[in-house]
Amino acid sequence: MSVRVRIPTILRTYTGGDSEVTAEGATLAEVLDNLDASFAGIKGRILDEDGKLRRFVNVYVNNDDVRFEQDLATPTPDGAEVSVIPAVAGGC
Repeated sequence: MSVRVRIPTILRTYTGGDSEVTAEGATLAEVLDNLDASFAGIKGRILDEDGKLRRFVNVYVNNDDVRFEQDLATPTPDGAEVSVIPAVAGGC
């Protein structure tokens, strides 16, 4: 399955500045593996040492937060859009 992956500014150094790239995979885990094969090191910025999503990174498949779906097993149908969004913190 071919999907579009939206890349946040902070990770664009891995994609040569591209804000959107294409990856293959039937699940989010497969998409991340494919993404890392094309852009070495990017997966390590999204997943922690245990292979789980980093707590400060939000990932959406077609606007659905994967943490409320099937996490890394979330299906990524052909034409889906995967968005990687770093959490924003702030306050007074």
